[in-house]
Formats: sequence, structure tokens, C-alpha cells
Amino acid sequence: MSVELLLEIGTEEIPAGYLYGAAEELKSLAEKGFRDNRIGTGGEISVYYTPRRIAMVCADLAERQEDYTQDVMGPPRKAAFDGEGNPTKAATGFAVKNGVSVQDITFIETPRGEYLFVKRMIPGRQTIDVLSEILPEMISRISWPKSMRWADIGFPFVRPVHWVLALLGGKVIPFEIAGVKSGNTTMGHRFMSPRTITIRDFQDYLKKMKENYVVVNQIDRMQGVEKGVNEMVKKVSGVPINDPELTATVANLVEYPTAVCGSFDRAFLELPPPVLITAMRKHQKYFAVEDQKGQLMPYFVAINNTLARDEAVVTRGHERVLRARLSDAAFFFREDRKRPLADRLDTLKDVIYQARLGTSYAKVERFAALARLIAQEVAPEKEEYAVLAARLCKCDLVTSMVSEFPELQGVMGREYATLDGQPEEVCEAIREHYLPAKAGDDLPGTVTGAIVGMADRIDTISGFFTIGLEPTGAADPFALRRHALAIIRVIEDRGWSISLNELISKSLDLLERDINFDREKAHGGILNFFRDRYKNRMLTAGYDTDLVESIVSAGFDRISELALRMDHLRRFIRESGDFNALALTFKRVSNILKNQEMILKVDETIFKDPTESGLWTAFKGVKDNVRGLLDEKRYFDALNIIAGLKKPVDAYFDGVEVLTKDESLRNNRVAILQNVAGLFLGLADFSKFSI
Repeated sequence: MSVELLLEIGTEEIPAGYLYGAAEELKSLAEKGFRDNRIGTGGEISVYYTPRRIAMVCADLAERQEDYTQDVMGPPRKAAFDGEGNPTKAATGFAVKNGVSVQDITFIETPRGEYLFVKRMIPGRQTIDVLSEILPEMISRISWPKSMRWADIGFPFVRPVHWVLALLGGKVIPFEIAGVKSGNTTMGHRFMSPRTITIRDFQDYLKKMKENYVVVNQIDRMQGVEKGVNEMVKKVSGVPINDPELTATVANLVEYPTAVCGSFDRAFLELPPPVLITAMRKHQKYFAVEDQKGQLMPYFVAINNTLARDEAVVTRGHERVLRARLSDAAFFFREDRKRPLADRLDTLKDVIYQARLGTSYAKVERFAALARLIAQEVAPEKEEYAVLAARLCKCDLVTSMVSEFPELQGVMGREYATLDGQPEEVCEAIREHYLPAKAGDDLPGTVTGAIVGMADRIDTISGFFTIGLEPTGAADPFALRRHALAIIRVIEDRGWSISLNELISKSLDLLERDINFDREKAHGGILNFFRDRYKNRMLTAGYDTDLVESIVSAGFDRISELALRMDHLRRFIRESGDFNALALTFKRVSNILKNQEMILKVDETIFKDPTESGLWTAFKGVKDNVRGLLDEKRYFDALNIIAGLKKPVDAYFDGVEVLTKDESLRNNRVAILQNVAGLFLGLADFSKFSI
């Protein structure tokens, strides 16, 4: 028989950004807790949240735990039975302890001899009793970005807990957490219905929450926010700026969303649109409004948490607050415009980027030099643009506007550079060099933006590695993993055949002018860091582990080629008649060559066996063709040709002893295999396949 579980944790207002993660974690903890405790669930666990509560419901939870059988091993047989086969106290004690008769005991053979063995039936407990024990632990294990303690309560939680609603089949699940005992009551809206409400079940909960001005379902609240915004902007013939992130944030700030439309002085429209939008969005959580042509209008929509008694009074309050914000922004903008953006470069000399890595000015000088080198290789015609954009792209960090609105860095740089008359692509690059700012974000749209972003990021990664501040475990305080993935994505998107080794080396050259470090260690660490990020990226994209390892191990330098190699190798594996046999042959080659000095030079005059000349002739017959195909990125065709070496390699192993005692013969035979292996490794390291 199944019963319904309803749990709600009532608190003071939880930060909007914490709610989703906490609710999903509670759901995950519950799924694991039910599974580990053998409590069957016939339906999905659902979670709901508002600023004052996190709720969880499971409609079909088993009323009892499942019974289970426990395998129990007892004492040795020789200690449990005497010479005549009669049970000793050890046998009878073991039987009594496990609730069976001596006749039910069986024996199990172990490396140490025979031991007594029984299958013990453990009956399931009532689910309500189990939940009384595990729910407090689940709640306590929710991880928060920041927790707090209050009064003399030693229990850490995001905010003080005020009530706990816990029902199973309508019955209270008894437990206590944070000094609060569970019960069958919840609370209505803090302002519009601040009263205690008794709950019978989930449907009763939804009904009474609605009656008491609480929209429990976060999806319904988001839809309510969207509906309210759309209705308000129609009154001014406007269109809301699409902002799903703001919608989700606002929905998590209120329990009962209602909308009002306000206005501001048209004179503020002289400010750049990003300034207006940010001032409304960031600090006030207001929605900006556009006209049908995409131009900002002097209106905004605010979402309230209560029904307004006098909408005009509420609207004027929002307008007064926003007016102050926009006045500040206008003042900052006028002050910033008194100096050209380029004049602020020297100001970066007073800004410490990192204590050991120097000032922001020093960093700009380094990655501007890198931008020049990258541009010379991938887009020579953009060299001067790239250097100019690199030298300007951090100048807005010392403007008043960015000091007030840090999220406008790059955006204000573009605006000020445009007003200064800088080339359009340079202006865009100032903004774009920060892209992608997060996973799934857009990439730079201009070549210059891509170059400058790469240069900035490689300097950041190299700098922190040289001073020993690389990521460790889950900790990545300087977002170096994100920077590495951004570089990989840009290279792939642009298809640039740029050497990662050379890029790292050039970055370290520039850093060596300012600091001392172990260059070999830093270079190796950075390259391995990129390699790990790339492998994780491809595994996440659905490529098999062996496939990724085989390609990356064969060479990790020109990233733009690797995905195509994987695709061609995957096709070859799928269409090859016997790929496993080819991989096994290469494994033999790899095993022979382990710990051998690199020789490569082959002397045909000392061949002793026809298989030596046979393999060497076959190798020479295909090497130029294979290398030509590799240059043309025709990896699948190259793989088909190189597969033809399997037969002469196998014959070679059958015909000669490679590691013979004769040093000259051994070196010559090893050299033949090294040349063959080099051809294989130009495509993939087949030894990485698990066969």
C-alpha cells in the first residue's frame, strides 16, 4: 500500500539564487535516502519553493520498508560441531542469535575452510518510523553557499527555521530539527495572510496556500511574473526585453507576484541602453521596456510581493528609487566622458592585478604582446586592431560607471571607445573579449575579439600556474578551468591551426621578464591542464573514453584538428573489418619500444630476414602517401592505408627476435618499429584501446 509524503521547511527569506539548487539537492537526498532504506516510490518526487519555504511531495511512497535477506557467516564448522557431528554452543548460539534452528544452518567454503552460514530475513519497518530518523539528516545535509546559526541553536541552516510540515498519509512524521518540532501546520503569506494553517494532504496544501496568497509552484510564479509584465507593457504600447534570468530571480523573491508599470524622465534615455537596463535590472530587479523598433522607452515594470492598496502610491515609490539610481548613473557617465578611454591606460599602473603578478597595466602589456603574436599567425590583417583592443579592453575597469556597476565591464569600454571614434571592430572586441563568460555562452563575433580574449586568458592561466595557484580538486577560485574551456571553444569555432605549445611558451617568455619560476614544470602543468579540460569536454560530448585517449595521447597541440580525427577514427572503427586485431598489433609494437632509446635510422644492408625488408619496404611505400593525407586532413583515408601495415608487422614479429643480443641488429630492428610507430602515432595511439 502506498501513502503520500508531504514535507515543507518554513524559514525566513532565503536568497533567490539559493533556492533552485537547494530544492534539487533535497530531491536527490530523498531519492537516495528512500533507495538506501528500501522504501519504494511509485511516482516522481516533486519539489517546490518560495522565498520562505522549500516543499517536497511524493504521492506514492511505500507504507513499509521492503523485507530483505541478510547473508550471515558464523564460526568455523570445526568449532561449531564436535567430532560426532553434534552442535556445540557456538552452533546453537549462532542459530539463536539469527532466529533459525540448527537444522537451517548451511555451510560456505572459504579460503580458510568451511564456515556456518544462514540467510536471515530482516522484516521491513513502518516507513513513518524510518522517515522520523532520516528526514532530519536529509534536511541537515542540504548544502548552502552560506549558512547561519541563530540564538543558542547549534544547527546551521541558510536562515532560521520557523516551522516544519511533515505528513505521511495525513499523519505527522515526528521529529525535531533546529529546535522546531514537526507538525501539520504551515504559514500563509507574511503580509497578506500571516496565520497558522492546518494541512491534511498535498491537495489541501495547494488549495490553502492559494487561498492565503502563496503561489507555491515556482513555475506558476514565473508565469505570473511574465503575465504581469506583459499586461503592464501593453498599457504603454511597449515590449518587455526578454530576460529569463531576471524572471526566475524575481519569481524567487516573491510569493505572490503583482506588477506595476512606472516611468522615468526621458532625459535619461541619453544614457547608453546597457546603463539604463543594468541600473533597472541589477539593483532594482525592474524590467526594461522597448518600443516595437527595439528602442528603449522611458518605462519599467516592477514586481511586488503584495496586492497594492493604492497602485499609484506604490508606483511613485518605485519611480523615486529608480530616479536616484539613474541620476547617479548619469553623473558617472558625464564624469567618465571627461577623459578618452585610452587616457586611462596609465591609471592601470595603480591597480594591483595580483601581488606576485604585478599591476593590471603589466598584465595588459603582456597579453597585448600575445595578441600581436596570435594575430600574426591566424589573421595578420587584424594585428593592429588586436593590439589596440588589447590595450583598451581593461581601461573601463577604472571608470566610475564600472566601479558602480561591475557587470558593465567590457560593455562600457565598448560604449566609451565608440564615442571616442575608435574603429568599430576594436570597440566590439573590447566587449567580446570577455566571451564566453559562462558555459554555453556566445563566442566572440569578431576575429579581433577572439584573439584578444585568447591572449588575456592564456596570460591569466600561465600567470597563476607560475606562482603555484593552479586549481586543486574542486577549488578553482580564479576560474582557470572556465578560461581554458573558453580558449578551446574559440580555437575550435575559428578552426585556427595554432600551436598550443607555442602559445604557452610565448606566454611564459613574457612572464619570465617579471617573475622567477620553474619553466619546465609550469609549461607541463599548463599543457596537462588543457589536455584534461579537452578530454572532459569530449567525453561530455559523447565520445568514448578509449577514442578520446587514443587521439589526445597521439598528440595534443593543434586543438582544431582533434575532433575531426576522432570522427574519422570512430568511422574507421565502425567500418573496419577487424579493428581489434590492428590495435593488438600496435600494442605489441608499443610494448617492444618501451624504454628504448630513439634511433629511427635504419641500415638496410644488415637485414637478416625477409620480414625485415618486407616491413621496411611496406613502410616506405605508404609513408609519403599517409603524411600527405594527414596534411589534407583526410584521416579516414590515411587510416585505411596504414591498416595495410598490420600483415607485414605481424610477419616481422613472427620472423625475427627484435630485442636480440646483437646490438647492431637490435638497434636496427627497433628503429624499423620506431618508424612504423611514428606513422601510427600521426593518427592515434591504438595502445590506449582496452582490448
